[in-house]
Amino acid sequence: MDHSGHGTMTDLPPFTLGRGLEFSPDLFFLVGCLLALALYGWGVLRLRRRGDDWPPGRAVFFAVGVLSIALVMCTRLNDYGMVMFSVHMVQHMVISMFAPIVLLLGAPVTLALRALPPAARGSKGPREWLLALLHSHYMRFITHPVFTIPMFIASLYALYFTPLFDFLMGSTVGHAAMMVHFLAVGLVFFWPIMGVDPGPHRPGYVMRMLELFAGMPFHAFFGIALMMASEPMVETYADPPASLGIDALTDLQAAGGIAWAFSEIPSVLVLIALVYQWYRSEQRQARRKDRAEERNGDQELAAYNAYLASLQARGR
Repeated sequence: MDHSGHGTMTDLPPFTLGRGLEFSPDLFFLVGCLLALALYGWGVLRLRRRGDDWPPGRAVFFAVGVLSIALVMCTRLNDYGMVMFSVHMVQHMVISMFAPIVLLLGAPVTLALRALPPAARGSKGPREWLLALLHSHYMRFITHPVFTIPMFIASLYALYFTPLFDFLMGSTVGHAAMMVHFLAVGLVFFWPIMGVDPGPHRPGYVMRMLELFAGMPFHAFFGIALMMASEPMVETYADPPASLGIDALTDLQAAGGIAWAFSEIPSVLVLIALVYQWYRSEQRQARRKDRAEERNGDQELAAYNAYLASLQARGR
C-alpha cells in the first residue's frame, strides 16, 4: 500500500525525528487544515473590520491545534504511522487528546456566531443553522457524558482489540476516516469540559473535573495493557518492514508507553484551563456583587438624604 504517494512503505528507512518531520502531505488533511485556518482568519478579520476585538490568545490556541494535526498527518510521521505502532500512537494521542483541547481554547464556535452575518428576516443562513444545531436534541445527546465517556473509551478498546482496526488500516480512506473519528470524539468529549464555546451541556466546574477524570484512567490502563503484552496484539503491525530494523513486540510496548504517558498531558492542560476559568468566574461574580452593593448603598444614601430633607422642610 502506498499511502502518501512518495514511495512504498517497505522503502522507509529506520525512523528518526528528522525523517519523520519531512513534508509528506495527506491531501485530505492538508486541505482541511488550510481551510480551517482560512475560515478562522476570515472570522477574526471580519470582527476587526467591524471594530470588535478578538483575544489574540484564542487565535494562537486554534492555530496550534490545526498545526498539531498537520504535524502528524502532513509529514512523514503519517507514512511511518502506517507501519510503526509507536508512531501511529503518537498520531492518535495528538489528534484525539491534544489538538481538540487547544482547538476548543480557540473558541471557534463563539467566533463563528459573532462573525457570521444574520440572515434576512424570514430566511435562514449559516448563523441560524449553526444556532439550530447547537440547540438540537442531537447535539445535546452527543455532548452528554452518558455518550461522550463511553465513546471516548470505546475508541481505544473496541477499535484496537477488534478486527475493525486492521480493516480501517487496510486503505487510505479507512485510515483517514479513523483519524477524523479520533478528532471528533476528542472534540465532543472535551467541549463541555472546557466550557469555552456555548453548548447544550454546561456542567459546573466540579462536574467538569469529574467528567475529565472519568475518562483519563482508561487511557492509562490501555497503555499498560500494551506495555505488558508478550506478543503482538495488532495484526497491522505484527510484521514491520525489514528496512525499519525494529521488533514488532518492542514497538508495541513503546506504543503502550506513549499512550500511558500521554494520558497525563491533557489532564494537566485541562485542569489548568478549568482552574483559570473558575478563578475568572469568581472574580466576575465578586465584581458584580461589589457593583450591586454600591448601587444599594447609593440608593440607601439617597433615601436617607431625602428623609433628612423632608425633616428639615417640616422644621421650617
